[in-house]
Amino acid sequence: MRDIKVASRYAKSLLKIAIEENSLEDLNNDMVLVNDVCINNKELTLLLQSPIIKSDKKTAIMNEIFDGKISQIASSFIAIIISKKREAILGDIAATFIDTYKIHKNIKTAQVTSAIPLSADQKDKVIAILMASSDTKSVDLKEIVDPSIIGGMIVRVGDKQIDESIKRKLTNLEMEFNDNHYISEL
Repeated sequence: MRDIKVASRYAKSLLKIAIEENSLEDLNNDMVLVNDVCINNKELTLLLQSPIIKSDKKTAIMNEIFDGKISQIASSFIAIIISKKREAILGDIAATFIDTYKIHKNIKTAQVTSAIPLSADQKDKVIAILMASSDTKSVDLKEIVDPSIIGGMIVRVGDKQIDESIKRKLTNLEMEFNDNHYISEL
């Protein structure tokens, strides 16, 4: 069960600490790692959610996993989360921290879906267009390859989407032909 309000509060508190300690970039990298580990290891997520396993055992397991891989601040933060019995939402806290970090740094996340992988030049052009069309400092481009769109691309930034795929254009053309009232009936 996701508890977005609680995750948001913890993420904002961690962001404040990171700014005060001048370790914002390090903590962002740490939370990206924690988020990836939580997403890719369902067993770990189930372990963190288990009420049967004691907090000290969970702390020991997390220390074993992240020893030497994350900063002392992130390690202490995880220990606090476990002591407060909020370890079940650790992945949500990490994901929310990443989103909060991007808002703080004015980084937009754009998702580009294309039929084939984009070249480096095409990625640079998409980023340049997105940066020119908004007041953002940076764009985090996530690429998805979906051959079913045939060609073109679909760009999604936040809640806005531009669908310039061949599949969409063919669908629109089909709908236009179906609605054509000028075809004489025999």
